Amino acid sequence: DLAADVQRMFHQLTTMGRGGRLNKLVQSPFTLHETILRHIDTEIENANAGKPAGITAKMNQLIESDVIKALYRASQAGVRIQLVVRGICSLKPAIEGVSENIAVRSIIGRFLEHTRIFLFENGGDPHIYLSSADWMGRNFFSRVETCFPIEDEENRQDVIEHGLEPYLRDNVQAWVLQADGSYQPAKAGEERHCAQEELLELLTR
Repeated sequence: DLAADVQRMFHQLTTMGRGGRLNKLVQSPFTLHETILRHIDTEIENANAGKPAGITAKMNQLIESDVIKALYRASQAGVRIQLVVRGICSLKPAIEGVSENIAVRSIIGRFLEHTRIFLFENGGDPHIYLSSADWMGRNFFSRVETCFPIEDEENRQDVIEHGLEPYLRDNVQAWVLQADGSYQPAKAGEERHCAQEELLELLTR
């Protein structure tokens, strides 16, 4: 299904015809924005129903206002949100009554990363996506971008273990966004964790 979706998308880009309905691939400027908002709304519903709820995402920029408002609503519903945003982030975390359940960190290191990973807890059966798109208006509405689900369980665990968790525990190159818009270095723990060093070690084994 995914390969067929890619073929339809390239048909759409290279001909005057319609690409056809996509089954698994999510695409800007058509369905990505509404898909992200729908997943956030599902996490809100799950939190209100007492089900496991959470959002973890890694990207370069977070600016788009509707997504930010949806994340605020999710925080107010009790959804735990962990964001790794390397560059511009218009969302303000840790504001009581608004975003106290949102944490944002930026990893500034040797490598200029462009990974976009979106994880939605989905009541204990997580949806995990890889994407080319940041959460910005231009990516949602003015560009052709793609987002696809990771369905193989081994690959899902690899994405979580190597693409998300090291960045959430990094205490060497991480800067934590404060409610006033400033950044503070992540607090050093008893053990030293550097996400990019861990990634480099993994790739050079």
